[in-house]
Amino acid sequence: MPNRLYKEKSPYLQQHSENPVDWYAWEQEAFDKAKNEHKPIFLSIGYATCHWCHVMEHESFEDPEIAAYLNGYFVSIKVDREERPDIDQLYMPVCQMLTGQGGWPLTIIMTPEKEPFYAATYIPKEAQMGRLGLRQILRGIQGMWTNEQARVRKAIEQITQGYSQYTSYSIGSFPDENALKKAQSYFSLHADPNYGGFGKAPKFPSPHQLVFLCREWYQHQDSELLESVILSLKKMRHGGLWDHVGYGFHRYSTDEKWLLPHFEKMLYDQALMLMAYAEAWQITKEPLFKLTCLELFEYLQRDMLLPSGGFSSAEDADSEGEEGKFYTWSYKELKILELQGRLPEHSLSLLADYFGVTEQGNMLDEATKQRTGQNILHLTKELDETAYLQWERIRSVLFECRKQRIRPLCDDKILCDWNALLVASLANAARILNSEEMGTQALLTLDFLERTFSYSVDSSMDGDELENSVRWYHRHHDGETAIDAFAEDHSFLIWAYLECYGYTADSTYVQKALDLADVTLTLFGDDQGALVQSQSSEIQVFGAPMSIYDGAIPSANSAIAYCLIRLYHISGQTKWIEYLDKMGKRFSEEWSQFGSSITVAMMALQQYHYEPTQWVVVQGKDRESSVKALKLEIDQYYLPMSTVHVLNDHNKEALVKRIPSLANYLIDEAPSRVFLCQNYHCEAPIHSLDELRVQLKNISRANSSQ
Repeated sequence: MPNRLYKEKSPYLQQHSENPVDWYAWEQEAFDKAKNEHKPIFLSIGYATCHWCHVMEHESFEDPEIAAYLNGYFVSIKVDREERPDIDQLYMPVCQMLTGQGGWPLTIIMTPEKEPFYAATYIPKEAQMGRLGLRQILRGIQGMWTNEQARVRKAIEQITQGYSQYTSYSIGSFPDENALKKAQSYFSLHADPNYGGFGKAPKFPSPHQLVFLCREWYQHQDSELLESVILSLKKMRHGGLWDHVGYGFHRYSTDEKWLLPHFEKMLYDQALMLMAYAEAWQITKEPLFKLTCLELFEYLQRDMLLPSGGFSSAEDADSEGEEGKFYTWSYKELKILELQGRLPEHSLSLLADYFGVTEQGNMLDEATKQRTGQNILHLTKELDETAYLQWERIRSVLFECRKQRIRPLCDDKILCDWNALLVASLANAARILNSEEMGTQALLTLDFLERTFSYSVDSSMDGDELENSVRWYHRHHDGETAIDAFAEDHSFLIWAYLECYGYTADSTYVQKALDLADVTLTLFGDDQGALVQSQSSEIQVFGAPMSIYDGAIPSANSAIAYCLIRLYHISGQTKWIEYLDKMGKRFSEEWSQFGSSITVAMMALQQYHYEPTQWVVVQGKDRESSVKALKLEIDQYYLPMSTVHVLNDHNKEALVKRIPSLANYLIDEAPSRVFLCQNYHCEAPIHSLDELRVQLKNISRANSSQ
């Protein structure tokens, strides 16, 4: 018989609806029950494509004895961290403080007043390898709750005190360029010279770190920085982190060589990886990087784009109860395919020579380190032209064979923030690669988000003085759009609007970015210059939660900092940089000392400290095509501190309203031309494509000689 979760829209909560555990969603009824019956709350936070969440479910939450104990002595609550990142961000620091690590599933035991006194990640059902099992932990906590309330209160007090210290920020001076140097030096110190990435296993792709390093290279021309980025991108693309048959990146690698991944595929990883590979291609013109962008886009459209117009959140790591089964190959099945003539002759030889396939398998069980007999396809050396053509024939056969397997679960809920991040990345890549297909998809997805997630409010009804009365939701699934937007939703939407402006030069996107930034700072900004995650009073156990450190995705505070400086450079409105100054002083120590963990905020500092340039393309009497050619030429160069505006008869009035500094550019009978403004002055107009190319090459040489 299903529990209460059957009525929820979250695919993750639906997964647990048949558990014998009497789960509640995060709802007042659960807290009332716990209070009335004087029971502690067992809170379990995870997400639909989380491998260890599945393991804990199968081991413990499907076990009748464990379920009976939870039902008798606890009130159990399940939370989808992707639906409710605010709840996750509230309790994850508790786990990190108590255990020294975080992750999912996140297990919290707390009072009916939501005060935590125990935290862990995955817990095995039974004791093993010196670790207590869930069975023992539950009994111990129940005994403490019943007989030792003083110990419970002491634990709560210690956690509260630690949480206050953990999340306190001392106001200081705005970080100078030393913050950037310190962040850069961290990556230089920890770069793996053999396999790319930073540090040892496990390795996370963290593509926003690579984008930060690309921009440091641009400013300082430190060849080691660029070499580190190139090595990382190549090794990740060659490794098992990349799905060589169906494309797309898996979550992270459990080993230093990028061979054995956790196989789930997250939308945000695809978005950020696309951003990193596109910008690296713009710098290097490395064909592999452009190919990766195109194949990644193919994967996104084929496997993650939903009929409604949004992109799904993720694909699971597991199928048929086994992680990676969909993606791996035994030597025997490959041999059969070759003997049947379905694979071209000598395919196994190529797979052995280039993709590491062996009879024993190259995949090791993560826990036992024993070979499983399965092979993860990964490039052990570069494909020459002949081998590449042969591989493409093999890949097409393997792709068709894989279609016959049971696919991993697709978590088809649509999240506003992750989709907005993808829009930003697609628009950025479309501009860099001159890809109409990517650009069209970016604009279509943004239109879908606006139609599906935004709604109007009557500002006068709630005392809201903002002229803009548009608000946003966070999640759409199964026909329902719900959950008020969080700070990340807003920050990533602003980012998306800015990148769409960069791609299209359409003033509409500037206005939407400016309007939404006003709303965001009003709704989520606190009095000291930061964004809180949510204003909801139901989760303010330790005050309103906020995050500044970038994890797999940038934090809301990092993203808004990056958007604020870009809004200032685009519009010239000083209020944006004034707020950024306030934010930088609020997080002075964190940005100055730990920038390697806040690289999108470091990208904001790059825009703040490094000299910006502005290109204004003005249409003259000649055809519009000449304007497009001029903008396209600029877009082909890696100019991360630049802003490009396009002025014509149709858009000048609208643009000048948003960007008053453009009023002085005249649209007349002269040919189309380009104005370059840098070092606080504008140079003589550039009248031809050839002149523009010379100027762009001069800028590139100037950067190379720094």
